[in-house]
Amino acid sequence: MKKVEIYTTQICPYCIRAKNMFKDRNISYEEIQITSQELMQEMLDRSSGRRTVPQIFIDGKHIGGSDDLYEYFKKIES
Repeated sequence: MKKVEIYTTQICPYCIRAKNMFKDRNISYEEIQITSQELMQEMLDRSSGRRTVPQIFIDGKHIGGSDDLYEYFKKIES
């Protein structure tokens, strides 16, 4: 099973959309809520400076945000 990590904030509609895409496919994920400057810096470092949430990683590979995840699933499910 692939390791999925998703950086989120509590009230982000795009984060909710991304999490629902995983839930709809019965894919478990680790949610990392950005609650500190340290977690924000970790996300920035891992995502090459992308500042928006969600930022999604599958098996350590940066996928991107919610729209990128939608495209990712579109490709692998075709």
